[in-house]
Amino acid sequence: MMAHRVKIMQGRTFRFNLCDCPPYNADFDGDEMNLHVLQSDEARAEARILMQVQENILSPRYGGPIIGAIHDHITGAYFLTHKNPHFNMFEAMNILSKLDNIEIPKPFIDDDGTPYWTGRQLFSIVLPKDFNTTFKANIYDDEPEEGLVKIRNGELISGTIDVKAIGNSKGKILDRIARDYGSERAAQFLNEVTRLALGALMNHGFSTGIGDEDIPEEAALQIANFNQECIDKVSQLVDSYREGTLDQMPGRSLRETLEVEVMKVLGQARDEAGRVAGKHLGMSNPAVIMAKAGARGSMLNLSQMAGCVGQQAVRGERLARGYWNRTLPHFEKGDLGAYARGFCSNSYKSGLTPTEFFFHAMGGREGLVDTAVRTSRSGYMQRRLVSALEDLKLTGDGTVRNTIGTVIQFKYGEDGVDPTRTVRGKAIDLDDLFAEVMGDDAEELLHHMDENDAGDDYGAKEKDEMEYTEEEDNEEHDDLDTDYDGGGE
Repeated sequence: MMAHRVKIMQGRTFRFNLCDCPPYNADFDGDEMNLHVLQSDEARAEARILMQVQENILSPRYGGPIIGAIHDHITGAYFLTHKNPHFNMFEAMNILSKLDNIEIPKPFIDDDGTPYWTGRQLFSIVLPKDFNTTFKANIYDDEPEEGLVKIRNGELISGTIDVKAIGNSKGKILDRIARDYGSERAAQFLNEVTRLALGALMNHGFSTGIGDEDIPEEAALQIANFNQECIDKVSQLVDSYREGTLDQMPGRSLRETLEVEVMKVLGQARDEAGRVAGKHLGMSNPAVIMAKAGARGSMLNLSQMAGCVGQQAVRGERLARGYWNRTLPHFEKGDLGAYARGFCSNSYKSGLTPTEFFFHAMGGREGLVDTAVRTSRSGYMQRRLVSALEDLKLTGDGTVRNTIGTVIQFKYGEDGVDPTRTVRGKAIDLDDLFAEVMGDDAEELLHHMDENDAGDDYGAKEKDEMEYTEEEDNEEHDDLDTDYDGGGE
């Protein structure tokens, strides 16, 4: 629950900024919300000081920003700063017209005397003037020279702005501004940077369609050949299991060993299909840009659309249940091969066969049931926790006590640290401290916060139960990967 200031507008729906969607887990496919109108001055004061949207940019769950740039904002920022594009006067003014009360920077002059502005120069307008930071962008692994972001005295010197800079839950720049300059400045930055990004995106133009999943024939052939190799390997494993020559893994039966080995081989088939598809689609492909910049989707989604859907699983194992001794009557009894146990060698683009479609529906059903069960359980657990802890309060001496004054904790959270004010869970961020004291010399000592607790991946997360992704099946997620379990209406 957050406090928004009301602005009366035409129409019967109420609207709010796109960046405010993640904390509500809201999307626009029919979600409903409740509006509470404040009655007393006390309630208004409390809402204004404690509950306003900008006071909730930093989440107490992981000490990072839960409100941040999403979707188009990230793609726009990527186009604005990637390879530092040049804009003529018309384009630059068009982009800057989205901002209020700004000082237009001095243009550079071309060889033929034409003034131009660079993308990084335009991005620097919205940064605080004394802001310094260094970090790796999301695209660092693919393009190291474009992926290292350096900001000195409020000027973006190098690097590409993407989800790691301004995104919700991962945005390092947004995180630092909210922490060091306060919530009002963070809200201003978020407003300005999203408008700037949308201006850049409108200038560039961006769309994606079914044609973006087309791969050349040689790539499709390469994927088909590798799939066939993997299927042959599976057949060999099944034969050696039947002959009793399969090397048994410690602590597992022979049948369990077979299943582990088969899953490993078929997992390689999907990964290789993804690698080949990703290589041929390239960084100019809009769907790849969205995945790499962190705006929406992942390379796994793309590889399943263009390359190979891969092995379907229920409870982490290959499909086994169905008819007696076989999954479907289309296969022979006792068949342990790849196709008979739920391997889909086709991609979504090429279309699944009837048996693959059925197996895919089995894997998808598990996701739906799991989400529905998890939602109800977590909702009930939250209710019990709230009931159990509702009489606790933090007192002036730093102890946590209940209503009759019994000490529950001598220090809040055993360390006396407010998680909202931590840096990804740590009370002090040594990287920032070194950078502030030593300047550029500190880079030797910096071990950037790559592995730190980063909250949700909003771009890769599906908002509704009905939108199940294979990723839930195939990638190991930690507990942080669902913010509010369940979805919209």
